[in-house]
Amino acid sequence: MGRENIREGIGESEVYLDFIESVSRAAKVDRPVILVGERGSGKELAARRLHFLSKRWQGPLVTVNLASLPDTLIETELFGYEKGAFTGALGTRKGRFEEAEGGTLFLDEIGLVPLSVQEKILRTVEYGTYERVGSSETRQADVRIVCATNADLQKLAREGRFKEDLLDRLSFEVLFVPPLRERGRDIMLLANHFSARMATECNLDYVPYFSPEAETLLLNYPWPGNIRELKNTVERAVYRSRTEEIKTIDFDPFLNPFRKPEPEKKKEDIILSDYPHIHEDVDVAFFRKALLESGGNQRRASEKLGLSYDQFRGVYRKLKDRIMQD
Repeated sequence: MGRENIREGIGESEVYLDFIESVSRAAKVDRPVILVGERGSGKELAARRLHFLSKRWQGPLVTVNLASLPDTLIETELFGYEKGAFTGALGTRKGRFEEAEGGTLFLDEIGLVPLSVQEKILRTVEYGTYERVGSSETRQADVRIVCATNADLQKLAREGRFKEDLLDRLSFEVLFVPPLRERGRDIMLLANHFSARMATECNLDYVPYFSPEAETLLLNYPWPGNIRELKNTVERAVYRSRTEEIKTIDFDPFLNPFRKPEPEKKKEDIILSDYPHIHEDVDVAFFRKALLESGGNQRRASEKLGLSYDQFRGVYRKLKDRIMQD
């Protein structure tokens, strides 16, 4: 992910703008920051913004995805090692702290660091020094640490799985990345951005747009995978769509890419029930809207949804309690 991809961190919802303001304020203070957020919510984008808005912006930004490393390699990955430090150490290697000198070190999934390595990180944060594995030479560390997690670090600390002293030192500022489902119309801003970019990649001579029904579907889906899931969903829709208008039948946020495609239906045969009851949250949203626009008349609501009255009643009986909630 290059610096230009910060443009994907777009949004105009109040919750997102408040978050960006907090990031900008924290960027100016050369202290550790912890970013807390769900998977795919944009924690790495926020870390990049923290770096490029800081006085260290001309220095390196080094990212370590701790989830991708076995526990036994995390220490050498962070601090490097000397030749002969262990079997297979045939030469000297710099660690990520050394590579990030003068810049920012982004530690993604900080909650996965073993306690033994947490102790060494704590010493580095407190005293600004460290040693490579297999060396007694003390090195200086001029590095700002930014961490990210979707875990409850306070709970891990209470359970003895995360050092309280380290948590205190890293949490000079704790910023909570808002999940996509709380960002309202930002969903469509991002969807249109991903759509335009995918259209270019597919060499299309037009920029696809979303039908009102498809837009409603996007806005009502809870997006457990957040921005990453939205990006994949929209890109797949643009790739598979044959027209400028992306309809609900063209793209399904819950589509299993491994599912064998069904024979193409004629436009007049496409009805809401053709979805494999993709997600109850979406069904509830559609039914509420149809009933609202139909003044509570179920037969007219079923017509709006393209369902037979019996089909409508079948789904309605199952989800009545949720549909009728305020």
